[in-house]
Amino acid sequence: MAFEKLNVPGLTDDELATLNLCAEELSKKAHRNHLRSCYYDGRRAAKLVGSVIPPQYANIGLALGWAAKGVDGLARRCNLEKFIWADGDLDSLGMDDLEESNFLLSELSQGRTDSLIHGVNYLITTKGDTDAGEPAALVHAKDALNAYGAWNPRRRQLDNLLSVTARKDGNITGFILYLDNLTISAEKVDGKWSVDRSEHTWGVPVDPLVYRPRGSRRMGKSRITRPVMSHQDSALRALVRLEGHMDVYTIPKLILLGASEGIFKNPDGTTKSSWQVALGRVFGIPDDTDAEQVNQRADVKQFDAASPAPHLDQLNALAKLMARETDLPDADFALTDMANPTSADSYTGSRENLIAEAEGAMDDWSVPIRRTVTRALAIQQGLDAVPDAWRSIEPKWRSPIYLSRAAAADAGAKQIGAVPWLAETEVGLELLGLDEQQIRRAMADKRRAAGRAVVEALAPRAASGDGA
Repeated sequence: MAFEKLNVPGLTDDELATLNLCAEELSKKAHRNHLRSCYYDGRRAAKLVGSVIPPQYANIGLALGWAAKGVDGLARRCNLEKFIWADGDLDSLGMDDLEESNFLLSELSQGRTDSLIHGVNYLITTKGDTDAGEPAALVHAKDALNAYGAWNPRRRQLDNLLSVTARKDGNITGFILYLDNLTISAEKVDGKWSVDRSEHTWGVPVDPLVYRPRGSRRMGKSRITRPVMSHQDSALRALVRLEGHMDVYTIPKLILLGASEGIFKNPDGTTKSSWQVALGRVFGIPDDTDAEQVNQRADVKQFDAASPAPHLDQLNALAKLMARETDLPDADFALTDMANPTSADSYTGSRENLIAEAEGAMDDWSVPIRRTVTRALAIQQGLDAVPDAWRSIEPKWRSPIYLSRAAAADAGAKQIGAVPWLAETEVGLELLGLDEQQIRRAMADKRRAAGRAVVEALAPRAASGDGA
């Protein structure tokens, strides 16, 4: 579909040019982004395989989740546990309120998944309408199907962002255009555009979550690469061929010599269904006395059914190719002849590439997530800029390496043995393998115990009057 320029009254020439530039770029990338979404959602159908397989097999709705597994296999290794501020108290800034009101960790998780699917996702921070029941600060993740922004490589920020909020018959009927210190909202109702402007001090309040950026592709690359799509298409075609094989070629082929056509008919003279003939196990075939002497007795010739092993071997080969492309172990795509590693070292070794990929992705995502959260906290506090002291706020990621509780506790005990005072801190409890909820309970119990000790120490002095 050819791109049609938007003409929105109330916008300046520069604003209209920026709007159409972003909308045109969004339209250009729509096909590939939609295609990758279809692969992830399992809505990519297999194409007709030559002329050997009947066409109805191409319409039976076979689906494979390999592309989704390639995305989710990495996404589930990149888990954001919480935010930390070594130089201050996050609770005093309302961090709990921000996380609770925005479902922040879930929103960021969704953004990371979309980043892996399309290469980029946009984290948008805006001021909420508290009178309408919205949080004081809003954080939204916008996918590349409905948002596009121009990246400034010198400032390491976006110059603008178009966020599409409504479409009709494929045409944009609602959008928000983020410019420097200006947000423009527009909606088309009954053929007329209504425009609302909002000035602020946050520049373009958007940070892109980018997966695997490089100099020539600042907005990253999708985890659903062309090889991934090719391997999944090949595997789907192999499944179609396997379905046809199981329906046709696994039934032994029989050739009857010297038999009359009557054995293939029902008592009323109608021809039996093909499944009745194919699934029949015992046939009573009468002699044909009218035939020539040598063919009076029917003779049955049987050819053994063809094995489906070649199809399964091809699927296994494709599974290994997919595993290499997505840095996942063979066992994640295995059909047969692949086993999970048993020891801890072999388990970690089999996932070394995936662990390295997860660590790189978390490093790339940390800066935009930190910028988004600190901006949201400042908006929530009613500030006009992010204080310099907040630059030390950072996300804390869970390790992409799985460790059992026993192994984590053993390693933590050794570290605390070298630095004993760590045992009295939250960091020490983390090293011992306690989760966030257990740490909070332990520290609360410690404070209560310390308070009771102080009360017990002061009670005798108060009774004797020494505390006056």
